[in-house]
Amino acid sequence: MRVIPCLTPVKAAPRPARQTAGMDERHFHRASAADRSWHDAMRALPALLAAAPHRLMFFAGASAIIVSMLWWACVLGGDRIGLAVPSAPVPAGWAHAVFTQYGMLAPFIFGFLLTVFPRWMAQPPLRRRAYVPVFAGLFGGYLLAHAGLLGSRALLLAGTAAMLAGWLAGLFALGGVLARNGARDRHALSCFVALVLGACGLASFGAFALGAPWPFAYVSIRLGTFGFLLPVYFTVCHRMIPFFSGNVVGPGYRAFRPRWSLPLLWALLVLHLALDLSHRQDRLWLADLPLAVFFLVHWIGWQPWKCMRPGLLAALHIAAAWLPVAFALYAAQSLLAWSDHGFLLGRAPAHALTVGFFGSMLVAMVTRVTQGHSGRPLQMGRIAWLTFGLLQLVALARLHAELATDAPRWLALSAAGWVVAFLPWVARALWIFLTPRVDGKPG
Repeated sequence: MRVIPCLTPVKAAPRPARQTAGMDERHFHRASAADRSWHDAMRALPALLAAAPHRLMFFAGASAIIVSMLWWACVLGGDRIGLAVPSAPVPAGWAHAVFTQYGMLAPFIFGFLLTVFPRWMAQPPLRRRAYVPVFAGLFGGYLLAHAGLLGSRALLLAGTAAMLAGWLAGLFALGGVLARNGARDRHALSCFVALVLGACGLASFGAFALGAPWPFAYVSIRLGTFGFLLPVYFTVCHRMIPFFSGNVVGPGYRAFRPRWSLPLLWALLVLHLALDLSHRQDRLWLADLPLAVFFLVHWIGWQPWKCMRPGLLAALHIAAAWLPVAFALYAAQSLLAWSDHGFLLGRAPAHALTVGFFGSMLVAMVTRVTQGHSGRPLQMGRIAWLTFGLLQLVALARLHAELATDAPRWLALSAAGWVVAFLPWVARALWIFLTPRVDGKPG
């Protein structure tokens, strides 16, 4: 009898139980290890971010660069793209001026000063308990206040109060360093006085948001520019630009850092504020013309023609060139008003100062600090140069908006241009602040 083979398919023999279990176990351990690594990294992130004051505060400032200007771009151009932005509880233009100064730029200033104050005065670094409250108050309050700009006066007030609390914590921390030094460091003293005026300006805006008359908002904006930001920026430039330049150029460089600079600067700024707050804008040239000469003398004294390499140093000198330009425009504006020609330049002088100088110097100085304090080479890099170059175009576009026939369009383009210019720089900076130093050192 023939045996006919069975045509029914035979199931493949199962893998040995030991082999299958081993593969599943290895997969499980790999997944578990990845999960543990991710969770460990997340748990370590707050400590890493708080490892140095500049990490925390620069993280806040970099985030605010996008938040502030994205909101403002939507306010200016939302109607053109069909985007309805809720009305702010205070005039949007005043909120823009206040929160870019006290909420966007201030964290960078606190981050820098909380880092360098002890170094300038040969003291140990500040501990976390000194600077973490500054971050929590300033950045937490800033985010809360910006949420309030979408239509909630209560959130706006709460956020402003938290910002002021963080600001006062910063004054307490820096004031302790200054007091232990006996206030002998003139650069530190100049910066501290500017921070005190900044606290007064922020409190003034808080009073306005609570219902005080409009001059409180006006005082806040003017103190922010001429009592807080400009004195801090120039004081740091006065100390650091000659220092950086001398280190690079060498013996052929003569550091220009006269002792009369800071007293004269403060005298002229006090005169400017006195005339401005008394609404004598037609006499502002009495302060602004000398200030234009003052800044030009210093820019020439810093010998930029010797400092065009490397890029980080060149960017500092290029940014500083906006100072005499801005105050030449301020002086021209006031002289036009004095001769009964009106304020033909509009807000062009203010934006030459804020976008041109403050913005450009921010990119140059923060890039330098970020590179050095993350263990990276002191190089400008393609991303920083891209942002720096685009920012020059944004500043020119913003100045052009004051003279253009289609001013609203140029205003919206300038605000959007700021976001586009800063986005790659901010993304890279945030990554650096959220990762350890590449050289393995703490901080």
